[in-house]
Amino acid sequence: MDARARDIFRRIVEGYLETGEPVGSRTLSRGGVSLSPASIRNTMQDLTQLGLLGAPHSSAGRLPTHAGLRLFVDGLLEVGDIGGDERREIETRLLAHGRNYEDALNEASVILSGLAGGAAVVVTPVRDAGVSHVEFVPLSGDRTLAIMVFDDGVVENRLIRQPAGVTPSALQEASNFLNARMRGRTLGETKADLRGELDLARRELNDTAARLVEDGLAAWGGGEAADRALIVRGRANLLEDTQAIDDLERVRSLFEDLEQKEQLIGLLDGVRDGQGMRIFIGAETRLFSLSGSAVIAAPYMTGSQRVVGAIGVIGPARLNYARVIPLVDYTARVLGQVMNT
Repeated sequence: MDARARDIFRRIVEGYLETGEPVGSRTLSRGGVSLSPASIRNTMQDLTQLGLLGAPHSSAGRLPTHAGLRLFVDGLLEVGDIGGDERREIETRLLAHGRNYEDALNEASVILSGLAGGAAVVVTPVRDAGVSHVEFVPLSGDRTLAIMVFDDGVVENRLIRQPAGVTPSALQEASNFLNARMRGRTLGETKADLRGELDLARRELNDTAARLVEDGLAAWGGGEAADRALIVRGRANLLEDTQAIDDLERVRSLFEDLEQKEQLIGLLDGVRDGQGMRIFIGAETRLFSLSGSAVIAAPYMTGSQRVVGAIGVIGPARLNYARVIPLVDYTARVLGQVMNT
């Protein structure tokens, strides 16, 4: 692509990202391209033959294909930085939650959906640190707090229903039973083994303590997609810029995509494993091929730069990439600070 074609291509993509409309040769000519409309049309035709531009119908201007958007994002996009006010808002709202990771993850999704538009998604971490301590603490009423402390300092608390007739000795028995089998091993490693030991627990422990062990194991997640939480916020943002029936149909398809929890978690886990910002456009992901949506996602880290999850924004292919990319990146980095507190 020569300099002339690159300039025209860039202007078409930027115009489309701003308005959502095809860009015509006259618009480009009036916008500062020092060529005749006929010469511009010839270049647009060349770009169309390369698969970088398309036209909704024969008399319309051109808009970028998903391949064109990929080329633009990879080679021509100028990504800036977020403003000081946005930095302070992200930091203040996330760091206010301290070590309450679940609240921080929810807040991160709310922040991104508000600042970036589109739908924000966060997948909760895989718990791959070893367990250092397990304890059951009685609360008022019929509730017990099941506490699990991991080697990396993370604490997971789960409220479970307290079995009838529970005593302090039963709570201690259940804690001792799990500590003896789980300490130093990951939750994922031990859950399957412990399911097979529940019969043993019923023989070794009294009925109340055995019930606590069983309920505690059921309450703690093991890292599998079925057990992990997927937080989605801002679906309503996707309806704000629909300009035609085709747009509404794409949004409907995207709403259906957002309900595919395991596939979405799998996509975000791929971002986590890649350990860097990832951008998917249209058919580059099987999940969003029909809706033609885009995903901008980044991993968040804890401990010694250990990646544990991912956060991102999902929206139409004409997302404001220059704005959303630094927002996702900075939110992921501040979320990592929360995980390290």
